[in-house]
Amino acid sequence: MVYLHGGYGNTLPKIEEALEGKEPGYQTTLQLQAADAFGLRDESLVRTIPKSEFPPGVKVGGQLEGRGEDGREQVFHVMKIKGNIVMLDGNHPLAGKDLRFTVKVTDVRAASEEEIAHKHVHGEHGHHH
Repeated sequence: MVYLHGGYGNTLPKIEEALEGKEPGYQTTLQLQAADAFGLRDESLVRTIPKSEFPPGVKVGGQLEGRGEDGREQVFHVMKIKGNIVMLDGNHPLAGKDLRFTVKVTDVRAASEEEIAHKHVHGEHGHHH
């Protein structure tokens, strides 16, 4: 994984914290609690919607964008289709799970002005949006 270090939100904060100031060759294993990884599950993000409200072809495993109760855009995963009912989950698939990451720093370089302005790393051959 390549990311822009320095609080740009390109990786989990605990991973970035563990890699602060590290040089190539550094490696470690991090054990993150769910709250420090993809968050705790929020059961208010689980919805049951009539299948008639979806376009044809909705399938389990698909993703749909909608709005959460706060009005912000939210990605929902289609978890189950039972008869005329579609069950959606707006939680990240890893929410509620403690995770272990093994990380190794393979390279460190200064970010370009364009990367800093865009708040993410660009590919080997420039900007890829």
